[in-house]
Amino acid sequence: MVKQNTHKSLLLLALLALSHLEIVAAFVPQPLVASQTKQQFIPTVAFLETKEKEGTEEAVEGEASGFGEDPTPDDQDNNKPLIPENSLVIAAAAIGTLAVASHAGDYASFFSSLSDMKANVADPADFGPALNFWIFFAVAHAILQPIFWISEVLHASPGPMVGNLVPITFILGNVAAIAAFTLSKEIRNALNVAALTAFIAYVGSGLAGSAGLGDFNLGLDDSFQGQVVKGCPAYEEVRQPSMDNFDIQKYEGKWYEHKFHDWTQFKEVYDTTLDIKLTQGGKAWIDDFGVRGPAPATGPLSWDKSPVANGAHYFLFGRVDPNDPPGILREKGFGVEFPNYIVDIKKDPDTGAYKEAIQFQCLERGGVRVFEGINFMSRSPTMTDDELMAMHARAEKAGMYPYGASPEQMHRVERYPEGAPPVDNNWQQMWHAIGFDKLLELLTEAIEDGGR
Repeated sequence: MVKQNTHKSLLLLALLALSHLEIVAAFVPQPLVASQTKQQFIPTVAFLETKEKEGTEEAVEGEASGFGEDPTPDDQDNNKPLIPENSLVIAAAAIGTLAVASHAGDYASFFSSLSDMKANVADPADFGPALNFWIFFAVAHAILQPIFWISEVLHASPGPMVGNLVPITFILGNVAAIAAFTLSKEIRNALNVAALTAFIAYVGSGLAGSAGLGDFNLGLDDSFQGQVVKGCPAYEEVRQPSMDNFDIQKYEGKWYEHKFHDWTQFKEVYDTTLDIKLTQGGKAWIDDFGVRGPAPATGPLSWDKSPVANGAHYFLFGRVDPNDPPGILREKGFGVEFPNYIVDIKKDPDTGAYKEAIQFQCLERGGVRVFEGINFMSRSPTMTDDELMAMHARAEKAGMYPYGASPEQMHRVERYPEGAPPVDNNWQQMWHAIGFDKLLELLTEAIEDGGR
């Protein structure tokens, strides 16, 4: 039918043009178009009339043979998309909305506390950095979860290995997934909706404390045993008598972390250590924080393939304020500064050396507690359950349970066997071959030098 309409249009245009010329010629002494030129149009018009006739005949024949009819029900079924339009998006949005809605109360409490913090903060310039500090780690936890999951899927995939590193089925699966995401708008939109709602729901679970009280308790002024605990305590409220005559020089050196309540850390890492060094004649300090990851319990198939399976370091910096009582270290990182209280120490009865320590960091702005961190540390890489329960008892006596020091609110750190050889396999050889370990060393040195 398109061809037929085209011929009609051309024919009408030609005829109209000639008619127009004839009419104009009647009122003009000299013809606008010479008779010879007019004769040249005649074959063209005749040709168009012929094509018009042919087109009409083809259309009639097509209708007689059924080509011009509307598609049959069978034809319509064959043309239906494999995935009904918007079906996956609607399903993802429905499930995601339910997941997000389950944390509506947690988000309401969060924004209420955030509003109080903004209204009551002494210096408005302090509000933004504290909020950014919270956002950074809330996002980091959410991003790491799919990374750990994909890593486990990678090393659980069957089939021949490519380069003795990656199973061929994992590569093919990724190609198929990327192709589906790229070629199907329906799948792409559904995945985007699912990822967004999953992210919001996961952060909501952090606000509720249901995703791990030890490392992902994001609530501002969160509650303990049904009672909301606001702000941070003063050092005198939690300081224990063991801190009398505290000597910061004895606090230097390597500590093994055994338990923590701290959303700046991740339960997926392990074997954490803190190596504290005083600088600038005791006026400042550096905390060399060592980690491995992921932990074998978290990533049973991937822990020994990680680029940090043999450890990595990052640094926190602080100062010793002469106006603070002994036992407070000012800690700075990620744009904020907050006090690090050394609440309790246990001394060697013979030498007086510090054997165990309880640390408590707390960040408050505008009367709202944004962050609390609690660390149970020892000079020994191993601690018994009884020794750890004794530390809980001392923390409870210090009034720290409402801030996260009870057993159910703390994460126990998995340890790499002391004296065990470094992890060595094809993956570690690959990381070494591309210089990843050297890059980590350079970053460590650069960060440490920059903080001095």
